[in-house]
Amino acid sequence: MAFGTQDEADEVMNEINMTPLVDVMLVLLIIFIITVPVMKHSVNVELPRAANQPEQIQPETIRLSVQADGSYHWNGKAVSDEELNTLLQTEGAKDPQPDLHIRGDRDVRYERVAQAMASAQRAGLRKIGFVTDPQP
Repeated sequence: MAFGTQDEADEVMNEINMTPLVDVMLVLLIIFIITVPVMKHSVNVELPRAANQPEQIQPETIRLSVQADGSYHWNGKAVSDEELNTLLQTEGAKDPQPDLHIRGDRDVRYERVAQAMASAQRAGLRKIGFVTDPQP
């Protein structure tokens, strides 16, 4: 036997129970009353001053040009494919590594630019960029 009807059990409670909220607020009030005087009494400590200068190491920039006939120019000097690989290996071993800027001629085959990029990747160079001319 049920003590009440089914309708009484399904009624929604429309009021908020304020007792737990008041309990939490009183606990927080007590915590703040205890901790505020402790925070006002601080100990003066003479901390050391550090004077640091940021290290400004600018990486070298290497300009690699690929001419229309497929020849390579390292900072304006013509180099062969073997010399290019040797130079890239040397630059890849440096710390910090230089920035490699590749400038490909408009009429050069993409294969020559891709070969230079692959050689730079095998040499361990991580900073490779392309130089382009803006359109007029």
